[in-house]
Amino acid sequence: MRLESAVYLLAGTMVTVSTVLALTVSHWWLLLTAFVGLNLVQSAFTGFCPAEMIFKKMGLSQRSCG
Repeated sequence: MRLESAVYLLAGTMVTVSTVLALTVSHWWLLLTAFVGLNLVQSAFTGFCPAEMIFKKMGLSQRSCG
C-alpha cells in the first residue's frame, strides 16, 4: 500500500467511525470528524502530516508495493 493511500484510508476510517458514533452514542464524536478535517486542511497548506510520519516509521514507502 502506498503512503498516500494509507493516509486517505486512515482519514476516511476516522470520519466514518466518528460519524457512526455521533449518530449512535453522542454528538460530541463529531469533534473527531472536525479534527480530521482540519488536519487535512492544514496538511494541504503546510505539508506536515503526523499520520504520514507514523506510517513512514512503520515502513510504508512512497511507491506502490507490488
